[in-house]
Amino acid sequence: MAKLTKTAIRRIAGLVPFPQPETIRVRYPIVLMHGFGLLAFLAKGGHLHEEAMYLRMRGILAFAPNVSPYHTIADRANMWRERVEFILKTTGAEKVNLIAHSMGGLDARYLVSKCGLHDRVATLTTIASPHRGSSLAEIVLEQPGKVQEWLQDAANWIGQNAMSNSGADFHSAIQQLTPTALKESFNLEVLDHPNVLYRSYAGASGKGTLHSINPILRPFNSLMYAREGVNDGLVSVSSAKWGDYQGEIEADHAQQIGIDLMPSSSFSSSEFFADQVRLLAEMGF
Repeated sequence: MAKLTKTAIRRIAGLVPFPQPETIRVRYPIVLMHGFGLLAFLAKGGHLHEEAMYLRMRGILAFAPNVSPYHTIADRANMWRERVEFILKTTGAEKVNLIAHSMGGLDARYLVSKCGLHDRVATLTTIASPHRGSSLAEIVLEQPGKVQEWLQDAANWIGQNAMSNSGADFHSAIQQLTPTALKESFNLEVLDHPNVLYRSYAGASGKGTLHSINPILRPFNSLMYAREGVNDGLVSVSSAKWGDYQGEIEADHAQQIGIDLMPSSSFSSSEFFADQVRLLAEMGF
Protein backbone atom coordinates (compact mmCIF):
# COMPACT_ATOMS: atom_id res chain seq x y z
CA MET A 1 0.00 0.00 0.00
CA ALA A 2 1.38 3.41 -0.99
CA LYS A 3 2.51 5.60 1.88
CA LEU A 4 0.51 8.81 2.23
CA THR A 5 2.43 12.07 2.38
CA LYS A 6 1.70 14.65 5.08
CA THR A 7 0.13 16.92 2.43
CA ALA A 8 -2.14 14.12 1.20
CA ILE A 9 -3.22 13.33 4.77
CA ARG A 10 -3.99 17.01 5.42
CA ARG A 11 -6.05 17.19 2.21
CA ILE A 12 -8.05 14.11 3.17
CA ALA A 13 -8.63 15.63 6.58
CA GLY A 14 -9.71 18.92 5.03
CA LEU A 15 -6.86 20.88 6.60
CA VAL A 16 -5.47 22.58 3.46
CA PRO A 17 -6.36 26.28 3.99
CA PHE A 18 -7.22 27.20 0.40
CA PRO A 19 -7.71 24.16 -1.86
CA GLN A 20 -9.71 26.20 -4.36
CA PRO A 21 -8.08 28.00 -7.35
CA GLU A 22 -6.72 31.49 -6.76
CA THR A 23 -9.02 34.46 -7.35
CA ILE A 24 -7.89 36.97 -9.98
CA ARG A 25 -9.55 40.36 -9.68
CA VAL A 26 -9.85 41.99 -13.09
CA ARG A 27 -11.73 45.23 -13.78
CA TYR A 28 -13.37 44.30 -17.09
CA PRO A 29 -14.74 41.01 -18.48
CA ILE A 30 -12.45 38.95 -20.70
CA VAL A 31 -13.55 37.99 -24.22
CA LEU A 32 -11.51 35.26 -25.92
CA MET A 33 -11.60 35.50 -29.72
CA HIS A 34 -10.72 32.49 -31.85
CA GLY A 35 -9.07 32.32 -35.23
CA PHE A 36 -9.65 30.88 -38.69
CA GLY A 37 -10.66 27.28 -39.25
CA LEU A 38 -12.71 24.56 -37.64
CA LEU A 39 -10.15 22.49 -35.71
CA ALA A 40 -10.85 23.97 -32.30
CA PHE A 41 -14.60 23.57 -32.85
CA LEU A 42 -14.01 19.88 -32.26
CA ALA A 43 -13.28 20.64 -28.62
CA LYS A 44 -16.18 20.56 -26.19
CA GLY A 45 -17.97 23.89 -26.29
CA GLY A 46 -16.00 25.15 -29.28
CA HIS A 47 -13.01 27.44 -29.58
CA LEU A 48 -11.26 28.41 -26.31
CA HIS A 49 -14.13 27.08 -24.19
CA GLU A 50 -11.88 25.20 -21.77
CA GLU A 51 -9.64 28.25 -21.36
CA ALA A 52 -12.67 30.39 -20.55
CA MET A 53 -13.88 27.87 -17.97
CA TYR A 54 -10.39 27.80 -16.43
CA LEU A 55 -10.60 31.59 -16.02
CA ARG A 56 -14.11 31.41 -14.57
CA MET A 57 -12.85 29.03 -11.90
CA ARG A 58 -10.57 31.88 -10.87
CA GLY A 59 -13.40 34.36 -10.45
CA ILE A 60 -13.05 36.01 -13.86
CA LEU A 61 -15.99 36.95 -16.05
CA ALA A 62 -14.61 35.20 -19.13
CA PHE A 63 -16.43 34.43 -22.37
CA ALA A 64 -15.45 32.45 -25.47
CA PRO A 65 -18.14 33.02 -28.12
CA ASN A 66 -17.97 31.40 -31.54
CA VAL A 67 -18.22 33.01 -34.98
CA SER A 68 -18.03 31.60 -38.50
CA PRO A 69 -14.74 29.70 -38.90
CA TYR A 70 -14.37 30.46 -42.62
CA HIS A 71 -15.48 34.00 -43.33
CA THR A 72 -14.01 37.41 -44.12
CA ILE A 73 -12.63 39.73 -41.45
CA ALA A 74 -15.49 42.22 -41.81
CA ASP A 75 -18.18 39.53 -41.57
CA ARG A 76 -16.53 37.90 -38.55
CA ALA A 77 -16.01 41.29 -36.88
CA ASN A 78 -19.70 42.09 -37.16
CA MET A 79 -20.49 38.75 -35.53
CA TRP A 80 -18.03 39.58 -32.77
CA ARG A 81 -19.71 42.97 -32.33
CA GLU A 82 -23.02 41.25 -31.59
CA ARG A 83 -21.32 38.92 -29.09
CA VAL A 84 -19.47 41.72 -27.32
CA GLU A 85 -22.55 43.94 -27.12
CA PHE A 86 -24.47 41.02 -25.59
CA ILE A 87 -21.70 40.50 -23.01
CA LEU A 88 -21.64 44.22 -22.14
CA LYS A 89 -25.42 44.23 -21.72
CA THR A 90 -25.64 41.09 -19.61
CA THR A 91 -22.70 41.94 -17.35
CA GLY A 92 -23.36 45.67 -17.07
CA ALA A 93 -19.66 46.26 -17.72
CA GLU A 94 -18.40 49.51 -19.16
CA LYS A 95 -15.73 47.85 -21.30
CA VAL A 96 -14.16 44.48 -22.11
CA ASN A 97 -10.63 43.14 -22.51
CA LEU A 98 -10.11 41.22 -25.74
CA ILE A 99 -7.61 38.35 -25.98
CA ALA A 100 -7.51 37.16 -29.57
CA HIS A 101 -5.80 34.21 -31.23
CA SER A 102 -4.63 34.14 -34.85
CA MET A 103 -7.15 35.69 -37.30
CA GLY A 104 -9.19 36.71 -34.27
CA GLY A 105 -6.62 39.46 -33.74
CA LEU A 106 -7.41 40.96 -37.14
CA ASP A 107 -11.13 40.64 -36.40
CA ALA A 108 -10.54 42.45 -33.12
CA ARG A 109 -8.61 45.30 -34.72
CA TYR A 110 -11.42 45.72 -37.27
CA LEU A 111 -14.00 45.53 -34.48
CA VAL A 112 -12.33 48.41 -32.65
CA SER A 113 -11.51 50.53 -35.70
CA LYS A 114 -14.50 49.98 -37.98
CA CYS A 115 -17.39 48.69 -35.87
CA GLY A 116 -17.65 51.55 -33.40
CA LEU A 117 -16.49 49.66 -30.30
CA HIS A 118 -13.35 51.70 -29.62
CA ASP A 119 -15.02 53.16 -26.51
CA ARG A 120 -16.10 49.73 -25.22
CA VAL A 121 -12.76 47.92 -25.54
CA ALA A 122 -10.07 48.63 -22.96
CA THR A 123 -7.30 46.35 -24.22
CA LEU A 124 -6.51 43.98 -27.06
CA THR A 125 -3.94 41.22 -26.63
CA THR A 126 -3.20 39.24 -29.78
CA ILE A 127 -1.56 35.82 -29.86
CA ALA A 128 0.10 34.68 -33.10
CA SER A 129 -2.09 36.95 -35.20
CA PRO A 130 -0.98 37.48 -38.83
CA HIS A 131 -0.80 41.29 -38.65
CA ARG A 132 1.44 41.27 -41.72
CA GLY A 133 -0.21 38.29 -43.35
CA SER A 134 0.80 34.66 -43.69
CA SER A 135 2.70 33.17 -46.62
CA LEU A 136 0.62 30.04 -46.07
CA ALA A 137 -2.32 31.96 -47.56
CA GLU A 138 -0.15 32.68 -50.61
CA ILE A 139 0.74 29.00 -50.86
CA VAL A 140 -2.96 28.04 -50.88
CA LEU A 141 -3.66 30.57 -53.65
CA GLU A 142 -0.73 29.23 -55.67
CA GLN A 143 -2.30 25.77 -55.90
CA PRO A 144 -3.98 24.58 -59.13
CA GLY A 145 -7.51 25.78 -59.69
CA LYS A 146 -9.06 22.37 -59.04
CA VAL A 147 -7.28 22.10 -55.68
CA GLN A 148 -8.43 25.58 -54.67
CA GLU A 149 -11.98 24.77 -55.76
CA TRP A 150 -11.99 21.58 -53.68
CA LEU A 151 -10.64 23.41 -50.62
CA GLN A 152 -13.17 26.20 -51.03
CA ASP A 153 -16.15 23.88 -51.42
CA ALA A 154 -15.12 21.77 -48.43
CA ALA A 155 -14.41 24.74 -46.16
CA ASN A 156 -17.59 26.57 -47.15
CA TRP A 157 -19.70 23.47 -46.52
CA ILE A 158 -18.11 23.02 -43.09
CA GLY A 159 -18.46 26.70 -42.25
CA GLN A 160 -22.10 26.88 -43.28
CA ASN A 161 -22.96 23.79 -41.23
CA ALA A 162 -20.81 24.54 -38.18
CA MET A 163 -23.09 27.33 -36.99
CA SER A 164 -26.62 28.29 -37.96
CA ASN A 165 -26.92 31.43 -40.10
CA SER A 166 -23.15 31.98 -40.08
CA GLY A 167 -22.24 31.70 -43.77
CA ALA A 168 -18.75 31.16 -45.16
CA ASP A 169 -16.43 32.63 -47.79
CA PHE A 170 -13.18 30.67 -47.67
CA HIS A 171 -11.61 32.09 -50.83
CA SER A 172 -12.16 35.74 -49.90
CA ALA A 173 -10.91 35.11 -46.37
CA ILE A 174 -7.71 33.47 -47.64
CA GLN A 175 -7.12 36.41 -50.00
CA GLN A 176 -7.36 38.79 -47.04
CA LEU A 177 -4.69 36.87 -45.12
CA THR A 178 -1.88 37.25 -47.66
CA PRO A 179 1.08 39.54 -46.82
CA THR A 180 0.16 41.76 -49.77
CA ALA A 181 -3.44 42.22 -48.60
CA LEU A 182 -2.37 43.11 -45.07
CA LYS A 183 0.38 45.49 -46.20
CA GLU A 184 -1.42 47.26 -49.03
CA SER A 185 -4.98 47.31 -47.72
CA PHE A 186 -5.87 46.21 -44.19
CA ASN A 187 -3.07 47.89 -42.24
CA LEU A 188 -3.55 51.15 -44.13
CA GLU A 189 -7.29 51.25 -43.50
CA VAL A 190 -7.72 49.62 -40.08
CA LEU A 191 -5.90 51.95 -37.72
CA ASP A 192 -5.26 51.43 -34.02
CA HIS A 193 -7.34 53.59 -31.69
CA PRO A 194 -5.33 55.69 -29.22
CA ASN A 195 -7.66 54.84 -26.33
CA VAL A 196 -7.10 51.09 -26.63
CA LEU A 197 -3.98 49.29 -25.33
CA TYR A 198 -2.59 46.93 -27.99
CA ARG A 199 -0.32 44.07 -26.90
CA SER A 200 0.96 41.07 -28.86
CA TYR A 201 2.74 37.73 -28.61
CA ALA A 202 4.28 35.52 -31.27
CA GLY A 203 4.51 31.74 -31.30
CA ALA A 204 7.80 30.02 -32.16
CA SER A 205 8.35 26.30 -32.66
CA GLY A 206 9.76 23.81 -35.11
CA LYS A 207 12.41 24.82 -37.61
CA GLY A 208 14.88 27.42 -36.34
CA THR A 209 13.93 26.83 -32.68
CA LEU A 210 14.56 24.26 -29.97
CA HIS A 211 10.83 23.58 -29.57
CA SER A 212 8.99 20.62 -31.11
CA ILE A 213 5.96 21.15 -33.32
CA ASN A 214 2.72 19.31 -33.98
CA PRO A 215 3.41 16.77 -36.79
CA ILE A 216 0.39 18.06 -38.70
CA LEU A 217 1.91 21.55 -38.76
CA ARG A 218 5.47 20.45 -39.61
CA PRO A 219 5.13 20.71 -43.43
CA PHE A 220 3.62 24.20 -43.14
CA ASN A 221 6.33 25.15 -40.65
CA SER A 222 9.08 24.26 -43.15
CA LEU A 223 7.39 26.01 -46.08
CA MET A 224 6.85 29.17 -44.04
CA TYR A 225 10.39 29.11 -42.63
CA ALA A 226 11.77 29.39 -46.16
CA ARG A 227 9.64 32.51 -46.79
CA GLU A 228 9.32 34.25 -43.42
CA GLY A 229 11.72 32.63 -40.95
CA VAL A 230 10.77 31.38 -37.49
CA ASN A 231 7.05 30.63 -37.12
CA ASP A 232 4.57 28.49 -35.20
CA GLY A 233 3.35 26.48 -38.16
CA LEU A 234 0.87 29.06 -39.47
CA VAL A 235 2.06 32.54 -38.47
CA SER A 236 5.61 33.92 -38.38
CA VAL A 237 7.16 35.77 -35.46
CA SER A 238 7.70 38.86 -37.60
CA SER A 239 4.04 38.93 -38.67
CA ALA A 240 2.69 38.52 -35.13
CA LYS A 241 4.34 41.64 -33.71
CA TRP A 242 1.89 44.48 -33.12
CA GLY A 243 1.56 47.31 -30.62
CA ASP A 244 3.41 46.62 -27.37
CA TYR A 245 5.18 43.39 -28.35
CA GLN A 246 5.56 41.03 -25.37
CA GLY A 247 7.81 38.38 -26.95
CA GLU A 248 7.70 34.77 -28.15
CA ILE A 249 5.88 31.88 -26.52
CA GLU A 250 7.26 28.36 -26.86
CA ALA A 251 4.19 26.81 -28.44
CA ASP A 252 2.97 25.96 -31.92
CA HIS A 253 -0.26 27.36 -33.34
CA ALA A 254 -2.34 24.44 -32.08
CA GLN A 255 -0.78 24.29 -28.60
CA GLN A 256 -1.69 27.93 -28.11
CA ILE A 257 -5.37 26.95 -28.01
CA GLY A 258 -4.97 23.73 -26.04
CA ILE A 259 -4.53 21.22 -28.88
CA ASP A 260 -1.28 19.52 -27.90
CA LEU A 261 0.04 16.35 -29.53
CA MET A 262 3.51 16.72 -28.06
CA PRO A 263 3.79 14.66 -24.85
CA SER A 264 6.99 16.46 -23.85
CA SER A 265 5.42 19.92 -24.00
CA SER A 266 5.05 21.84 -20.75
CA PHE A 267 2.96 24.63 -22.28
CA SER A 268 -0.52 25.16 -20.82
CA SER A 269 -2.86 27.31 -22.88
CA SER A 270 -5.19 27.80 -19.91
CA GLU A 271 -2.39 29.00 -17.64
CA PHE A 272 -1.05 31.25 -20.38
CA PHE A 273 -4.43 32.97 -20.69
CA ALA A 274 -4.61 33.23 -16.90
CA ASP A 275 -1.18 34.90 -16.91
CA GLN A 276 -2.47 37.47 -19.37
CA VAL A 277 -5.42 38.26 -17.15
CA ARG A 278 -3.09 38.63 -14.14
CA LEU A 279 -1.05 41.16 -16.09
CA LEU A 280 -4.18 43.07 -17.12
CA ALA A 281 -5.34 43.10 -13.50
CA GLU A 282 -1.97 44.50 -12.37
CA MET A 283 -2.32 47.28 -14.97
CA GLY A 284 -5.78 48.21 -13.68
CA PHE A 285 -7.80 46.66 -16.48
